[in-house]
Parts: sequence; structure tokens; C-alpha cells
Amino acid sequence: MPAPLNHIETTPDLPGSADAVVIGGGIVGVFAAYYLTLRGLRVALVEKGRIGAEQSSRNWGWCRQQNRDARELPMATRSLDLWESFGAESGESTGFSRCGLLYLSNDEAELAGWARWRDFARTVGVTTHMLDATTATQRGTATGRTWKGGVFSPTDGTADPANAAPAVARAMLRRGSTVHQMCAARGLETEGGRVSAVVTERGAIRTRIAILAGGAWSSSFCHQAGIRLPLASIRSSILSVSGGAKGLPDALHTSAVSVTKRGDGGYTLAISGRGRVDPTAQQLRFAPQFLPMFLRRWRSLLPGGLEGVRSGHETLQRWRVDEPTPMERMRILDPRPDQDTIELTHRRALELLPALKGTAISAAWGGYIDSTPDGVPVIGEASGRPGLILAAGFSGHGFGIGPGSGHLVADLVTGAAPIVDPEPYRPERFAGLAVGKVSDF
Repeated sequence: MPAPLNHIETTPDLPGSADAVVIGGGIVGVFAAYYLTLRGLRVALVEKGRIGAEQSSRNWGWCRQQNRDARELPMATRSLDLWESFGAESGESTGFSRCGLLYLSNDEAELAGWARWRDFARTVGVTTHMLDATTATQRGTATGRTWKGGVFSPTDGTADPANAAPAVARAMLRRGSTVHQMCAARGLETEGGRVSAVVTERGAIRTRIAILAGGAWSSSFCHQAGIRLPLASIRSSILSVSGGAKGLPDALHTSAVSVTKRGDGGYTLAISGRGRVDPTAQQLRFAPQFLPMFLRRWRSLLPGGLEGVRSGHETLQRWRVDEPTPMERMRILDPRPDQDTIELTHRRALELLPALKGTAISAAWGGYIDSTPDGVPVIGEASGRPGLILAAGFSGHGFGIGPGSGHLVADLVTGAAPIVDPEPYRPERFAGLAVGKVSDF
């Protein structure tokens, strides 16, 4: 069953040209289009399905600095400010709130890791509070348990996955750019090696700038243009329950289960890091680069089945731009959730938070998280393809850092001073089979 999502209207006519074309209407794509529009560019946003219908509406909604990789932390910090300012400047609501994120644990090693991150965060001006046993137990009153410790990150928060991407798209529409849903981008045209047009199922849009923010489809799209982008997707499974539970934190993480209050008053329930690996030709192609990540996460990653093959997002098939593509056969990635995970998540949530026993499951869904070998996104111009800007591989972090990522894309396109150092996100870091060391933080 699809995740809850608000819908927006589509621009009726496809433009013949645009200053920039954004491929993909997830949170990163809509923010890139929005910030480019604010700078006076005519932007066409093309989406094969619906705005926000894939992973941007299938996540927890967390917008966090806590426990971020050191390379990603500056982006997370700036994104929090942008989440706030977007509402004020656009008049649209994404449901963003700096409600604070609460982490509780009885594991000494986990607590020690959080303390090390706290010490690191202090060096870059990020505030996070380690909680002793007394304070953690008080903050975790809703669990009815005692805790050895925890973390509270007061400036972090959540936004509403059901409305965030549509809200940003509405804002860019009002400022003169266009949104084209049910309109797959099939490929690129070039002149002298540089992007000259984006070819869609409804015709070509002449442009010198194409921004690929296609999520789990990005690598197979790049494959058509002879660009090697190592991505592998993990199938996650999440559920939501109805409202009515009282006294719960807005956002709580434990090793057993994590709980987030939704914009509709219900709660999203998930197990952090748990997912299934559905084997595909693309995963086999990039297996050497992903082996270190899989070895680190083998306890939480489970073998999958044929969902990935059926979905077609990781195909190595070469398609033609004058014929329907796999993206038109699978408009919205809506994989079956793993029923064992759904049942385990619900059971753990009821055990952790007795107040949830008065709620009912309202929805359950699956989603594909596109990951890079080092867990940090790719943002930058594709090597050897001037005019093509990649923004993909967000590794489960894309929703929270969507505003900063879109802003950085706009900076790179317009030549403005970048909002953060773009160096850690350069696509060239995955040249060959060399993989950089994953940060301790």
C-alpha cells in the first residue's frame, strides 16, 4: 500500500526550452528546482510518476544533525536553517518543527559512541546533550523502563513526508517554473559533448543544464549516457499507526524501534538500518565497491527476492528514447513491504510504548533507499558530461538534507559561493574501484 502523499497539479504544456531541467520530483529535486527558480531561472521539473511519491514520502521525516557523518554534518546544519526559512519565505508548510530528537539506550558501547560524536560535534558548534540514567529515564517516561543513558539533540526536528515535496513544488510553480508529472525523462541529447536537451516521453526540452535527482533510478539512467554511478538500493519496510496515543515523544530512537509523530497525529514506526537486499544486475556490477558496507551491516541487512528485478530500477538494459522505458512501466516504486519486518516492528513498538496499544495500523509500505559505497551522496557535475549535474545516492539521509542539497545544486549551476564545501560530494571520488575510508562519524 502506498505511503500517504498529498498531490499537486501538473503544468499542462511541456515547454520547448528551459534554463534548467530537473529530472526527478523527490525532495532533492524539488528543492533544487525551487532555489534555481528563486535565482531567476526558468526551470522545468519532470517526474515519471508523482511529486514525492517514492522515498521522499516513505521515510521517517527526521531532519537531524545527530550522528551524521562528518562530511555530511555541515549540510545537515544548513538544511535545518533552510527548512525553517522555506516556510517563512514561501507561505507553504512542510510540517517542519525543531521538536528535538530523543535517543535512549541500555548499551554501554552505543552510549560511548554517542559521547564521542558529542565531543566531535562541539568542535563544529553543534549542540547535543548526553543524558545520564536519571534524565534518560525521565525523558523516556512513556516507555515505563529505566535507561542507562541517552542523547537529546534539541535543535534537530522532523518534517512531514506526506506534504514536504509537494509544498516545495507548489512554491516553485507560483514563481513561474513548471512541473510535469507522469512525464519520464528518457535520455539526454548533446552537442559537442555538452547537454543540449532532455528527451522526455512527451518531447524534448532544449536546455544546457540537466539535474539528475532520480533517486534509486539514477544509476540506470546514467548507464544510458555511458556514465558509471555506483548505487545499490536497500528495500526498507515501514508502517504507520493511527493517532490517539498520549504522552509520547515527537521523535524517539532506540535500537529496537524508532517512533515519529506524523502530521496527521499518527505515528511512523521503523527499525533503524533493517532492510532487504534484492539482488539485481546493477548490484552485481557494483558488488566489489559495496562489499565493505555490506560486511559492516550484515546483522541488519537480510537477503531479498525478486522485487528489485520486477521493479526495474536497477536494470542494465539499454533503452531507446523513442520507445517506452522501464520508468514508464513502473511509474512509482512501490515494492511490497517485508511482512516479517512489519510484524516485528509493530510488536516491538507496542512493547516499548504501551500507549500505542490503543492505536491501529493505518498503512504499511516498502521503499528503495539508494546508497553509495561510502554512505555520502554524489552532488556535482558528471565527469566528461558538461551540463549534467548529479544529485543522487543519499543513502537514507536525503529527506533531512534535501534543502541544503538543492541549494548546493543551485550554487553549482549558477556559480554562486557554495552553501557548503562541495568537495566531499564530488562524483569523481568513485572513479575506478577505489573507495575512500568511511568517517568514524
